[in-house]
Order: sequence, then structure tokens, then C-alpha cells
Amino acid sequence: MRAVRAARVVAAVAVPGEVLLVLCLAAGVRPPGRVIASVEAAVLGALLLEGWVLGSLRRRTGSWREAVRAVVPERVRRLLLHELRACASLGRWVARRPHGVRPGDLAAAYTGPQTAMMYGLLFVSLVETVGLALLIPWPAVHRVVLVLDVYGVLLVLALHAACVTRPHVVRPDGTLRIRYGALFDLTVPPDAVASVRVDRRYPEGRLVTVSEDGAGDGVLDLIVGSQTTVTLELTRPLEFRRPLGARARARTVRFHADDPRALVTALRQPTA
Repeated sequence: MRAVRAARVVAAVAVPGEVLLVLCLAAGVRPPGRVIASVEAAVLGALLLEGWVLGSLRRRTGSWREAVRAVVPERVRRLLLHELRACASLGRWVARRPHGVRPGDLAAAYTGPQTAMMYGLLFVSLVETVGLALLIPWPAVHRVVLVLDVYGVLLVLALHAACVTRPHVVRPDGTLRIRYGALFDLTVPPDAVASVRVDRRYPEGRLVTVSEDGAGDGVLDLIVGSQTTVTLELTRPLEFRRPLGARARARTVRFHADDPRALVTALRQPTA
């Protein structure tokens, strides 16, 4: 465990330095040779240490996957996975290929309340990029900021694309898949559905909010644009994972759908 902690500390120091160096080089800023050599040496040392630790854990656990899980914190793994899936969604968005939707399924969109906000955020980011280009008098600093701004714009588009290409899905047999982009995914089997209804609410809280009702059962609110439109009562508590990996259980699920009546009808009248 000491080796794992040492590998994490070294990576936490070396990786940001490498990222900063890459940003500088991409912006046309060339640091002194000694700085470049020091950063590259630190990264090489971190890679060697990580390789040695991974190899040791691989021999101990017999699995590369388990070795990576032991070295890389779960929150870091999930953040990287969310970002990779979101970026991949850009291609699906352009090609109009929704994820996880098969013939006969009902795809229920939920991006209506947040679309205007997303495009507004994108517009603000573009205005900020242009404004900083006019205000910053140092070309090198401007190039670095430009790289960061472009990345921010792409990330906003990727997050929205992930939501568009990953709608809620109702299978012909009544199975419901509740999603929010690449951040949240909960599958509800047909036998777990006690009741479902259109129920517009305006809860306060973050995207995934968990509370308790009067009976002490968990209540999950998957909030989009400060609202939910469907309330799903379950016959038993179901376990789910929050975006950063924490586990929780809920017997009532409230979520948003742009056309809640169509989703509720499909759940009440499965075709299979």
C-alpha cells in the first residue's frame, strides 16, 4: 500500500506539470531547456514507478484491471471515463446514432429544459474567448488561454451531445433505463415497477439528489433544468451509483422526460 500511495503522489505532481508543459508548447511558448528536461524526467520517473507498482499488483491479483483499480482512485477513473464517453458522443450526435436504443424501443428525450442553458453557456464561452483575445496584451498568455477556452467549448458540446445521444429508454417488455448523459445510468426491471405517473415537480439540489420519505425509504431526484416530470414508485429499493461512484438505494425515483405522458404510457402498456 505504501508503494501505491507513493505512485499516486508522484503522479499527482508529474501529470499536472506535463499538462502545463504541453499547453505551453501548443501555445507556442517554449520554456527553458532545463525546465523541459526536469518535467520530462519527472514524468519518466512517474511512469517507471507506476509500471513497477502495476506489475507487482498484476502478479499479486492476477488481473490488470484489478491492478489499475488499486492504483487509480475510483473518482479519477470515473471522471476520465465520463469525459471519454462524452467526447465519443460528439460523433454519435453528428451521425444521429443514439446509444443503447434498439428497434422497438421508446427513446425519451430529457434535454428540453437545459438546451437553452447549454447554448447560452456556449455563447458566453465564445464571447469570453474573443474578449480575452482583445484584452490580453501578451501573445503567449493569449495562446494558452485560447487552448483552454477551446477545450471548454468542446467539453460543453460533448456534455450536451452525451445527453442527446443517451435518452431514457423503455424496452418492449417494460424495462426502463433512466440516464443522464454518461454520468448516470439506472436500469429498472419490469417487476420492480409498482406505479408510474406524470408528476411535475421543481426540487432543489444537484443533478442527483437522494433524500428519505416519511417511511424512511430512499427518494432519488434526477433533476434536469430544476424540474422532474415523472414519479416512479418501486416494489423494492434499487441500488444505483452516483456520478463519482458512491452507491445509494432508492424506492422512489423522480426524473424528467420531455414527453412524460408517452413514457408513462409505454411503461403501463408494454408490448412484449
